[in-house]
Amino acid sequence: MVVEDDPTVSDVVRRYLERAGLAVELYGDGESALARALAAPPDLVVLDLMLPGLSGLDVCRRLRAAQATPIVMLTALGEESDRVLGLELGADDYVTKPFSPRELALRVQSVLRRAGAGQPAAAGTLRDGDLVVDVAARVARLGAGELALTVREFDLLAFLMQYPGRAFSRSELLERVWGWTFGDQSTVTVHVRRLREKVERDASAPRRIVTVWGVGYRYDPVAAP
Repeated sequence: MVVEDDPTVSDVVRRYLERAGLAVELYGDGESALARALAAPPDLVVLDLMLPGLSGLDVCRRLRAAQATPIVMLTALGEESDRVLGLELGADDYVTKPFSPRELALRVQSVLRRAGAGQPAAAGTLRDGDLVVDVAARVARLGAGELALTVREFDLLAFLMQYPGRAFSRSELLERVWGWTFGDQSTVTVHVRRLREKVERDASAPRRIVTVWGVGYRYDPVAAP
């Protein structure tokens, strides 16, 4: 699903996504797109933040409250605060306008691959006390409850748990988890913050995903080895 009120932009995006083998539905406003997505969840939403009526941020907030559909945001160059807010609301990725349609198509394909169930079974299950991450099934549980993680949150958690005690810089995480060789490292910071709110007893004093000052982040198991 592509939600963009500029028909020229949406048509270009549609053509590039269709060339990548994807079926595309276009929507020019937030209300109709949200209604459609809630009634029949798409595999992924490309969402412009600046929409008439219901804003892209509101669409993101309401959609994320109801389902885990991957969201790739389109933001203008000067909308850094909106971009960070969108990531905090649960968007999985973003592309800044003016953008390369080919780059957008590659980002969409990357998120779709990570969201798919076709992860190798050999990835197995990661455990740390009451936190269990089934990488093959893409399911994470804390205690008796299943965690509502976005695509990127799940990938970030699984990656860090595979390397307990090892510190990674934000740029390393951006490359290893997002597949970006360049980009805004605040994306990593926002996702770490959101992840802590879901896996830590006290997000303000994290025990699992800890900050390594001057470097980045490290996963420290809370369960005894």
